[in-house]
Formats: sequence, structure tokens, C-alpha cells
Amino acid sequence: MALLIRLARRTYATKLTEHQAALMARSLPKREAIPGVQHIIVVASGKGGVGKSTVAANFACSLAKLGARVGLLDGDIFGPSIPLLMNVHNEPLINDNNLIIPPQNYNVKCLSMGMLTPTDGAIIWRGPLVMSAIQRLLKGAVWSPLDVLVVDTPPGTGDVHLSLTQHAPITGVVLVTTPHKAAVDVTIRGAEMYHKLKVPILGLVENMRYSICDSCKERTELFKGPTDLSTKLPPTTISLPLEAHIAECGESGVPVVIKHPNSEYAKLFSQLASHIWGVLEKQSEANNDAHCVF
Repeated sequence: MALLIRLARRTYATKLTEHQAALMARSLPKREAIPGVQHIIVVASGKGGVGKSTVAANFACSLAKLGARVGLLDGDIFGPSIPLLMNVHNEPLINDNNLIIPPQNYNVKCLSMGMLTPTDGAIIWRGPLVMSAIQRLLKGAVWSPLDVLVVDTPPGTGDVHLSLTQHAPITGVVLVTTPHKAAVDVTIRGAEMYHKLKVPILGLVENMRYSICDSCKERTELFKGPTDLSTKLPPTTISLPLEAHIAECGESGVPVVIKHPNSEYAKLFSQLASHIWGVLEKQSEANNDAHCVF
């Protein structure tokens, strides 16, 4: 144990020389835009079990309802859930150029390792294979034309997150957490990772803070702590209730915003999608102005 602590301290204290950094850069993949994809938004949280996949699926569908051309990539290689949530289980087709054709449902193009492997099989891979799989799903598919590619990521701050940022320019990240201190503390670590990778945080989704009675519509707070999650996180964009229909919709493969479009949950996701879409439009306008020649 003492040896591990010493190694960890030495790792944090050590800085790469210019020569070491150059050598490491040679082995990194080249970051290139995905043809026909305008923006890539990552849905992430260092913590598991906070509802990232549910948020990613409903967020993607809400963007599509606004008229955006949307894709949804399942970045969780070991525990893919997008096939279930979006009801896309069939193995995708391959075109003449050996590119995967993502199936589409609810006006969202979807792709997941869960479509390419047996549902009852375990994927037992080391890091290099995981990174290769991410590269194949990201760049080996016919995503074009898309306004936004939403990427659902696994818990942690490991291979998948690094591979995504190394292979393609990420427009921004939407963080997801619950109000529980354990979840918030780990989400802060996830936010710090993206700060170091120079990926802007576009929004923060607080999940499962309260519930709403179906009969009287009374709101019951499930967490009694302060409404502000942390000074180390951005302000909360939306705060989602613990919705009774979420599990039912997830198991049936119909996102809540599709099956219950007038629910409080759907209205909040429409608010999130409108907020993010507005941010993307402002970024596009700023980029266009920067490229104008007077």
C-alpha cells in the first residue's frame, strides 16, 4: 500500500519533458472531424447509476423534435443500454465501403456495441480493444448528415473518454449527477477531466432530486441538502424528477419524451435541448464571423 501511494505521488509530481511529450504524441490518433457531423456532445459523469443513458436518449430525441438531425452513439462498450432504450436491436448493415449504417428510430440514428454482440455475451477486453471499438463506431459509420452526434459515455474517466477526445473534436459535454454527495463528488472529478482536456461544459443535469404526485401534482423533495450542488460545478441547467414512468418507458424502448410528450419530464428535456441548441447556434455564428474576410 505504501508503495502504491509513493508511486501515485510521484506520478502527480512528474512533468513530461518536451521530448517525452513529442514521443507520446506520435502514438496518439489524429483528431479529425467526422464528415457531415457539425457538433459532438458527450453526456458524461464520473459516477455510475445517475441516469446518463436515459438522459442521453431523451436529450437526443428532444433535439430531434426541435428539427435537428441527430445521432446517438453508445460509448459504453461493456454495458451498452441504448439498444434497449431506443428499441434498436438488429445488427446494422454495412455498405460497399465497409462503413456501418446506423439504424434509425424516433428520427435519431443509433449505434451501439450492443447491436454487434450477443445480448447474453460478456465483452472482456483490455484498453486497446476498447479504443479500437470506439474508433470504429465513431469514424467507421455513415453518420452524415448530422447537426448533433450525442455520445453516451460509461462511468469513470478512462479509455473511452480519452479516445473520444483524441479522435474527434468534441463541441462540449453535458454532465449528469444526482444530488447525493457521493455522486456530486465523483461528478466533480469528471468535470475536472474535461477541463484538462479543454472540452467546455455546456450544461449540468441534476437527476432524481424530487418526485411529483400523479394525483395532486405535489412536489416531494427526495434530497434535503442545498439546491446548489457545488461551487466546483456549473449552475444546474435542469433538475429532473424521479418519474414513475421512466422504468416502463426504458424497458419498452420508447423514451419518456416520446411516449409522454406533455409530462413534466418531457418539458424539462425540451428546455435542455433548446438551451444546448441555442449555445450551438451562437458558437456557429461566432465561428462564421471569425472566418469572414473584410
